[in-house]
Amino acid sequence: MEYTLHNGGGGLCCRGCSRQDKQLNTYDWLADIPGNPDQCDLVEVQFKNTRKGYYRNSNGLTLEKGDVVAVESTPGHDIGVVTLTGRLVTLQIKKANIRSENDIKRVYRKAKPVDMEKYNEAKAREHETMIRSRQIALDLNLNMKIGDVEYQGDGNKAIFYYIADDRVDFRQLIKVLADAFHVRIEMKQIGARQEAGRIGGIGPCGRELCCATWMTSFISVSTSAARYQDISLNPQKLAGQCAKLKCCLNYEIDCYVEAQKRLPAKEVELETKDGTFYFFKADILTNQITYSTDKNVPANLVTIGGRRAFEVISLNKRGIKPDALNEEVRRTAPPKPVDLVEQESLTRFDHSKRKKKKNKNRPANAEAAPAGGNNPQQAAGNRQGGGNNRPNNKWRGPKKPPRNEKNNG
Repeated sequence: MEYTLHNGGGGLCCRGCSRQDKQLNTYDWLADIPGNPDQCDLVEVQFKNTRKGYYRNSNGLTLEKGDVVAVESTPGHDIGVVTLTGRLVTLQIKKANIRSENDIKRVYRKAKPVDMEKYNEAKAREHETMIRSRQIALDLNLNMKIGDVEYQGDGNKAIFYYIADDRVDFRQLIKVLADAFHVRIEMKQIGARQEAGRIGGIGPCGRELCCATWMTSFISVSTSAARYQDISLNPQKLAGQCAKLKCCLNYEIDCYVEAQKRLPAKEVELETKDGTFYFFKADILTNQITYSTDKNVPANLVTIGGRRAFEVISLNKRGIKPDALNEEVRRTAPPKPVDLVEQESLTRFDHSKRKKKKNKNRPANAEAAPAGGNNPQQAAGNRQGGGNNRPNNKWRGPKKPPRNEKNNG
């Protein structure tokens, strides 16, 4: 099946789309090229949540996107879904910084019904295992939180994802978990942002969390990003659902830094004949600065542009004080917003269209019969401006005032 693009040559192949699972989404834009899967024997396999792996198709299996395969693991095998084939897998391996070929394991086979039964049984135990492991960690007085548990496809291994502020000695915990669940235990520490991405949620913007949809790498966020954007340092507003600073604070920081360069420093005072003005506040994106005649309280506030501020600073350096701070500033009225609703009447569909009724007594051709009918005196009166016998089915504007007697005579 292929979706044809109408804006040019080429097509959008639906085989390039894969399983839509949050930030692990991939699109193979080389899927419609003939022979692309045969160009490389490597495939990308996706597991639960945020885990992916790259495996070698050493058995020469015919694999496509969406195939469920059994891959090599330590110990036993794991079950995953093929999400990428062909030449793009090599680029993904470079992006994942996998340098050694020993890290690339093999694809055993396509999953059989027996493999899927074991896989479903193992997945059904994950939630119960997580709840019980949390109680075990609490009994051992460990300062950690187990956020998720992932069983291997064959059920011989379990990965416990946890978060902790400090270093945790979980050697005793591993022994207790192994005795309780009879599987091989692997502990993997994740951050608070990664845990929020695994759980998901809705942000204050009304959209799904970025860490749960498209973000794969997390950059540290500092309070300086809020200072550059003149955001109040309120921890309740700056913190996200992970109790850390919101990642979206870094989205517009570069734009604010560039706009800040077009404004003078806050410490600069402007001297005029009216007095000395001190910095009060600034609108960085609109390049507007508000100055006050008092350092501590807003008094005689004056708002000027960044260019005018630099002009006053240059005049002060030469010992010149302008008459006013906003002198020679052309203030143009801001453009009024266009309301599309005002362009059309909202009640234009409420009135039914009345069909025009034709006057049966009026002849079709005005020149064929006199305006007054059979009475010539009435017709003559109409031509002189009497005109009161016109049909009322058509509006012809306001009535003209009657003529004087001299004109009528």
